[in-house]
Amino acid sequence: MGETSEQRVRRLIYQSCYTGTRETDTLLCQFARDVLPQLDEDGLNSYEDLLALGDGVIWEIISGQRPQPANFDTKALDMLMAHVESRSKE
Repeated sequence: MGETSEQRVRRLIYQSCYTGTRETDTLLCQFARDVLPQLDEDGLNSYEDLLALGDGVIWEIISGQRPQPANFDTKALDMLMAHVESRSKE
């Protein structure tokens, strides 16, 4: 039996909070807690693909040091970028 949507969200939140670097832990953990429970399966798939890039690559994309990957489903990345931007205005 596969994991339920709720179990998947919990797993992804956990993975987001413990990526390996403090900067991405902080960034992704808050995003995951705020956004993942509302995502559908496609959104969760997109986020899981984003996590698979690795924390270093994610940080470089968010900080503008690296362009967004070509041929990459950017749904989760776009939401993350918007989340980061909205938090920077607080």
